Amino acid sequence: MAQRPTMHDVAAKAGVSQAVVSLVLGGRYAGRASERTAERIREAADALGYRRNLQAKTLKTGVAEIIGLVGDEVATSPFSGQMIKGAQDLAWGEGNTLMTVDTGGDAALEAAAIETMLSHQVRGILYTAMYHRELEVPRAALETRAVTLNARDLTGSTPSVVPDEEKGGYDATRLLLEAGHTRIGMINIQPEEAIPAARDRRRGYQRALAEAGLPSSPELIIAGEGIHRSGDEGARALLALEEPVTAIFCGNDRTALGAYQALDELGLRIPEDISIVGFDDQDVLRDFFHPPLTTVQLPFLAMGEQAAALVLDPAAAAETHIIPCPVIHRGSVAPPKGR
Repeated sequence: MAQRPTMHDVAAKAGVSQAVVSLVLGGRYAGRASERTAERIREAADALGYRRNLQAKTLKTGVAEIIGLVGDEVATSPFSGQMIKGAQDLAWGEGNTLMTVDTGGDAALEAAAIETMLSHQVRGILYTAMYHRELEVPRAALETRAVTLNARDLTGSTPSVVPDEEKGGYDATRLLLEAGHTRIGMINIQPEEAIPAARDRRRGYQRALAEAGLPSSPELIIAGEGIHRSGDEGARALLALEEPVTAIFCGNDRTALGAYQALDELGLRIPEDISIVGFDDQDVLRDFFHPPLTTVQLPFLAMGEQAAALVLDPAAAAETHIIPCPVIHRGSVAPPKGR
């Protein structure tokens, strides 16, 4: 087997010292080597097939150019995978690799994953949740730089990156109010509101109504479970009221899909008869909506980028970073019928 080329070989081919090669390939040559020299060194390294010995660098610095990401079901979730992409893109742009472990909620696997990452001397760990919730970061993860992604760290030990669920619910409702609706129902995604997404989206809905001088009647809020059936049953209940709604804010897109089906079976058109706004902007559901669903997007890509930037910044404070959820305007909102 041919011997792997060394930094000494690169230096000999480029006609420079090994120290200069180390500076250039390590990206630390500003003011010490010209761009022309740096390019000659890179060309020599490419021609020889030279690869930097990152293990040796880790032994020298005590830190690997790796960021760990530990999640419950993030990698297997079709819509939260954007968090991984955002973190990976930022990490790669800063010269780091992302090491990802999806634990499936298995506590033993999670502990083993964190231990493995610590043994690799990662630069930090992104402790990640599939859905926005409140949790305590495992003590082992705090042995390195840790950032909580899509969750709030109840201990206050780490920076947290979360979506602005309340402002998203507020903006969704404001959109319907601005279209002229005054009878707006909501189908939420969890009866007990044990997760921030359910609680805060409902709070945003109620705040928008209050600012418009409209009551938030209990009959207008359906608890729901965040599933297709909840949207179907919730829409039927809201339309069966003595004074039916003219618009519905659905707590997520799966709920909205169920509402679409109910309205179709009742012979009602979207948005001519009823306006609908969803939440999440799930890629896997997008093509099932006719007309296309106006929804609020969970900013997973931006959240992943922000979390990776924070894990690379040891000076960042342990505070919560709230990322805006933009409204995606499509074709499911119109003024109330007759206006």
